[in-house]
Amino acid sequence: MTSRYPSFAADILALFAERDVVLTHVDILQPADPFLDMAGEDLRRRIYMTESETGESLCLRPDFTIPVCLDHIASRASTPRRYGYLGEVFRQRREGRAEFFQAGIEDLGSPDRAEADARSLCDATALIARLLPSVPLTITVGDKAMFEAVLSALGLPGGLQKRLLRAFGTPDRLSAAIEEFRTARVSQPLPAEIAGLVLTGDERALAAYIETAMVDMGFSPGAGRHPREIARRLIEKRHLDSVTLSEQALQALRDFLAIRVPLSDAVATLADFAVRAGIAIDEALANFEKRNAAIAAAGVSVADVRYNSGFGRPLDYYTGLVFEITTDRLALPLAGGGRYDRLLTLLGAQEPIPGVGFSVWLDRVDTLREAR
Repeated sequence: MTSRYPSFAADILALFAERDVVLTHVDILQPADPFLDMAGEDLRRRIYMTESETGESLCLRPDFTIPVCLDHIASRASTPRRYGYLGEVFRQRREGRAEFFQAGIEDLGSPDRAEADARSLCDATALIARLLPSVPLTITVGDKAMFEAVLSALGLPGGLQKRLLRAFGTPDRLSAAIEEFRTARVSQPLPAEIAGLVLTGDERALAAYIETAMVDMGFSPGAGRHPREIARRLIEKRHLDSVTLSEQALQALRDFLAIRVPLSDAVATLADFAVRAGIAIDEALANFEKRNAAIAAAGVSVADVRYNSGFGRPLDYYTGLVFEITTDRLALPLAGGGRYDRLLTLLGAQEPIPGVGFSVWLDRVDTLREAR
């Protein structure tokens, strides 16, 4: 890193030291299953897969959040703890380098979630401002927990809520999922063996059957969507075949996803939306307001931050705040992050550990530095 980005490394490490962040190192070669199960479809299809000598599915590190969390669990480290990282990630891309550098901070176990969210947003902004001191930045935030609260308040079936939550952060997918449930659907018929297993609801048996069928046809179960996910989706789809959205719920979702306001106006706008939709989202709104106060206390002007109710990031493990930092001088974001309170439990932690973090794309920062 120091040979390619000497000033980057010095500036980033200095910020880590100033903010009590411990620099951590994780292996480039990682177990693939956590990414296949939890990272989301967008990242999953860009992973570089390989196998160990014993047949274990491995991959080149496509991001740092999951490896840092796995390392934290394995080391049995105490919390709260703030990890900083600086290194390469590997993703298949249509354009640009498949190997590029990221830096970021993962904040694990902080009991005050609002304060930790604000600190993460402030740290990301400060890091980019240090590397690009003269570049104007735009901060956009969303909140997956708020969307989840709206879905719950509308009384939607659990399977439909999960379907829409998975699509959150990908506008085309989310819009298509909502429109799909305007009317009743007729699923395509399945082969008899699969249909029978779907009918029983036995996800493990169905996944094993799918994995065997994939191997018999010459496909690797680790390439693309995992058999467990295919099984889960097939069973979920059967349960959702008879579900339709009411006009009231459909209009409420459209109204919610259309909200675009300065963060300083978001609480009032969301409260007004809830009244018009006839739903109660009081707890989510209180948490939202508490976080806004923490962001303002951290020195970020909430009037200059944009709240987009439909904004998310295409990683399945986010559960609350999501944010992105951009500039009009580059089409791609410079940084992105968010909260992932369920991730460490899913990765094997014995006790729930809340987490929030962000990544900065250093190749994009370098492009702007060179242009300057």
